[in-house]
Amino acid sequence: MDYLIRNMEENEYSLLEDFLYYAIFIPKGYKKELPKSVIYEPDLWRTISDFGKKKDDYCLVAEYNNEVIGAVWVRTVEQYGYVDKDTPSFCISVLPKYRGKGIGTQLMKSMLLYLKNKGYNKASLSVQKENYAVKMYKKLGFETIFENEEEYIMVYTF
Repeated sequence: MDYLIRNMEENEYSLLEDFLYYAIFIPKGYKKELPKSVIYEPDLWRTISDFGKKKDDYCLVAEYNNEVIGAVWVRTVEQYGYVDKDTPSFCISVLPKYRGKGIGTQLMKSMLLYLKNKGYNKASLSVQKENYAVKMYKKLGFETIFENEEEYIMVYTF
């Protein structure tokens, strides 16, 4: 599959609403589909609210056949995975029909390189323990710095 990873254009920021929705992890056995309005819950909404207006807002997308099929974005606002004001926190999402093809891994690697080139010392994320992506994050070099019953807070150090 031939796809392009590129910076998200400002006129595409509205796509983050869909990608935020698809970033929500649904545990196995959970029967109920979440309403799209769940993204407006304050803890979720702050991951995209006014995106592009803060100095540490960066987003890369995967594009295939002129369609954005995945996105990885970071911010230093107090959101899931927040560590401190100097550490960008990750959010990532790939459209369901394109998952399992390595696109998420490539988006993560691209953003890590982007952040390294920008001079950051570390990056962080939050992930639910049941999420299959935990393995990918560990393979990329993220290390757990905090955990509770449901989630890990992980950090990548450059």
